[in-house]
Amino acid sequence: MPETSGQHVTCGPGYSSPRDAMLHGPREKILYVNCIHTDPNKPDMLATVDVDPASSTYCQILEPEEMHKHGVATPHTAHCSPTGEIMISTLGNPSGDAVGDFLCIDSNTLEITGTWVKSEQKAKFGYDFWYQPYHDTLIATEWGVPNVFKRGFSADDPENVEVYGRSLNFYSWKNRTLQQVINLGEEGTTPLEVRFLHEPTSNIGYVGCAMHSAVYKFQKKEDGTWTADKVIKVPAKKVEGWITPYMSGMITDILVSLDDKYLYFSNWLHGDVRQYDITDRDHPRLVGQIFLGGSVLTDSKVRVIEDQELEKQPNPIYVKGRKLDGSPQMLQLSLDGTRLYVTTSLFKPWDQQFYAEHVKHGSVMVKLNVDIKNGGMKVDQDFLIDFGSDQSDVLLAHEMRYPGGDCTSDIWLAEETKL
Repeated sequence: MPETSGQHVTCGPGYSSPRDAMLHGPREKILYVNCIHTDPNKPDMLATVDVDPASSTYCQILEPEEMHKHGVATPHTAHCSPTGEIMISTLGNPSGDAVGDFLCIDSNTLEITGTWVKSEQKAKFGYDFWYQPYHDTLIATEWGVPNVFKRGFSADDPENVEVYGRSLNFYSWKNRTLQQVINLGEEGTTPLEVRFLHEPTSNIGYVGCAMHSAVYKFQKKEDGTWTADKVIKVPAKKVEGWITPYMSGMITDILVSLDDKYLYFSNWLHGDVRQYDITDRDHPRLVGQIFLGGSVLTDSKVRVIEDQELEKQPNPIYVKGRKLDGSPQMLQLSLDGTRLYVTTSLFKPWDQQFYAEHVKHGSVMVKLNVDIKNGGMKVDQDFLIDFGSDQSDVLLAHEMRYPGGDCTSDIWLAEETKL
């Protein structure tokens, strides 16, 4: 059925273009948040969060849904395919060894139909993915061996190429075969979240590499192959009182605004969220930065003795009287780009290792108000979702989604590739 709003007309749900969604999309009213329970004897949750300022339950968690009822827990990346399938990236096999593939689910029956890759050659590791049919490509990233990273972080693990990935994997969208692997080298270890620009004919995207806090731009060349170049590097801080002499930022999430103007990412160890103007695709420009926790606060046991960016360690952050334990991790941007939501959980074993107080008290969700004209972000001191307010159900909040689609899950098709 055609949908109309203002001057836009589409067939079926969604919006005809990223610009259409940005200009005509409604303000978000609820967010779905997948949450891991801190009590191993209790089920994980899918929480519905009220983010409508006009609602009587604003800033409250509505009735959570137990994930285990549906046979899933701690899910990762899912995208809807134009073929009618739901695709979910997988990081390994049932034994906990690494392999990159994708589970396919029929969107009508919700029955598993098999795996996506049709060739014997598969990615060595798995994690996130994005597809772009216009360029006949699906790009997939790499974390590491599940049996290893589930134990927690060890400083020696990222150096082992058999344990942690450092490659981008390019598949043919039509043939479902692995076509090209780009080894990013040591500074590209653990390329996690990947984003194409939203303009559906664009052949440019960005990937955040966690271990050494680098962002790479990838692009399709005239001969049909792909290339990747480092465009952002967050300097490590020389520290005392930590597990190594230098602490990287650890980029764990990135996203791109619907107008392809801004790139945002979180540094889960340093504790800041950054906003870059990417109008010049090869030279991102830092225009906004804000600390929301992390490992280098003034009340931490870590002392920073050399810092290329900051003159002094940041102070703890409080919102509505609640100290923000942990560190900024997952990000979600409003369609119009003016509100950035942030949650604080990365992965339960790592949360316990780096931010024990965060696990004890539970996650939070905060909101940053964004200047989309000039760049810049400010904490909304009147907005806080506390996932630890009920001490009988202390939750670790992770990924966020809007019911009608958002800039981290919606993929637009060019007219030439619409099915």
